[in-house]
Amino acid sequence: MPFVRLHDFAREPGKAVKAIDDHLKLAIAQLNPTVGDVAGNLAMARNARAAAAAEGADLILFTELFIAGYPPEDLVLKPAFIEACLEAVEALARDTADGGPGVVIGCPLRTGEGLFNAVAVLDQGRVVTWRSKVDLPNYGEFDEKRVFQAGEMPGPVNFRGLRLGIPVCEDIWGDLGVGETLAESGAEILLVPNGSPFYRGKMDVRHQVALRQVIETDLPLVYANQVGGQDDLVFDGGSFAFNGDRSLAFQLPRLESGVYLTEWQRGATGWACQNGETAAMPDADEAVWRACVLGLRDYVDKNGFKSVVLGLSGGIDSAIVAALAVDALGAERVHCVMLPYRYTAETSLEDAAACAEALGVRYDIVPIADPVEGFTSALAEMFAGRPADITEENLQSRTRGTILMAISNKFGSMVVTTGNKSEMSVGYATLYGDMNGGFNPIKDLYKTEVFRLARWRNANRPKECLGPDGIVIPERIIDKPPSAELREDQKDEDSLPPYEVLDAILQHLVEHDGGVDELVERGFDRDTVRHIERLLYIAEYKRRQSAPGVKVTRKNFGRDRRYPITNRFRDGA
Repeated sequence: MPFVRLHDFAREPGKAVKAIDDHLKLAIAQLNPTVGDVAGNLAMARNARAAAAAEGADLILFTELFIAGYPPEDLVLKPAFIEACLEAVEALARDTADGGPGVVIGCPLRTGEGLFNAVAVLDQGRVVTWRSKVDLPNYGEFDEKRVFQAGEMPGPVNFRGLRLGIPVCEDIWGDLGVGETLAESGAEILLVPNGSPFYRGKMDVRHQVALRQVIETDLPLVYANQVGGQDDLVFDGGSFAFNGDRSLAFQLPRLESGVYLTEWQRGATGWACQNGETAAMPDADEAVWRACVLGLRDYVDKNGFKSVVLGLSGGIDSAIVAALAVDALGAERVHCVMLPYRYTAETSLEDAAACAEALGVRYDIVPIADPVEGFTSALAEMFAGRPADITEENLQSRTRGTILMAISNKFGSMVVTTGNKSEMSVGYATLYGDMNGGFNPIKDLYKTEVFRLARWRNANRPKECLGPDGIVIPERIIDKPPSAELREDQKDEDSLPPYEVLDAILQHLVEHDGGVDELVERGFDRDTVRHIERLLYIAEYKRRQSAPGVKVTRKNFGRDRRYPITNRFRDGA
């Protein structure tokens, strides 16, 4: 397999630049690259560097694998992709001959020793050096050991007389001592490029990880994190730094892109940030809402869809997805369709219409009686003598799915699906029916969270969201008992425990891999717990075929929780 040797990038030095003495202007590029869009990512990097230059920056720090987009997964196994990434880095290196800011930027690197998750340092028209990630994560959403080779323990990089330590993301999370090694070998400041995905409570975890490094090294640490959605992951930015004395040097906004200038001064005890600003952090519900919005927006836009379509049933799940879609894309790009049948309550028709009006979206009604009865007629002879059951219920759902997919095909709108994590956990969803769709923004939200976030959105219009102020989800939708409306007087609690009980059981079984006995000790009924555990296991085949959706918990279905479909284990059986 072809590879690029480091000396292949050698270039004559550009304009002479002044050495860093006691003052450093460091720009942080908290941006939203796209996996595989090497030309677009290079253009974004050039624009960011120009903005930093206009502010007099000495150096600009980009995030992990910025040129490739993160995470590139098996795309990095393609030689042509690696070549394109390295050519982009070389082009960016040539730009630095103008005497402007140097660059620290993530890029995959292939050498004779293997393929590395690496960082290039660019200055004065050339690639000064490379540093490779040492500690490759191989848990949860990460499986970098599948594609990358671990780098050697790094030393500092001399940038205009300033000794930079550049550990990459996991290098400060693990226990290999990368930060300590850099400190012992003379690093003066740690610059950490990251691709750290969002989940609820992640910001506090990052601060703790970074503080541990500062305590161990007595060095200031700058943590740069990317922004944006990539399939089911959302990166929430929130870049920050700690001074060597453990004080918070600056905190950048979460879930927003930008290039931010920071200023550092060398004193008797080392480098410290001067007049760093601290952005207000969104509370937990706002962060989750905005993460779901960002994940949906980037999935739609980065994959080239012009609009989305969804079934608006008059229930809470489709209503909250419609609101998320409008916040992400704007009302003009969202098409809602009511698909009523004989079991659809008049109040559901009223509620769906009210929700569509509040959001300002296109709203159509497509009755499904004729196609459903066509299916039942076609199957009548084969089904003769058998009572109606879930088969007829699923025909309704699959008819709706077929109609939505037809609308998608005809108008080029991506179908957004609306199942929450509670339903996905226990299989309370119809394969090839209401599970149809390209993306699901609430896939990792439990039902109780859906209700809470609906009330939250009615009281708040989040930053960078495109939907209207005020009540966007009619209160009657939130207050009424949930129902799939697939048979007369159906309620979700006919088949499932109350959602407060169900979600507590599921969070223990799914998020913590907990056991049945532990739940029983906490007061839950054993038969109920074992029933839910069984449903959780037997629904795995459905989840494997479900649309991707935004990850907001530590353990989502797919990347984090990978259980076998064929599985006879039952706790306590």
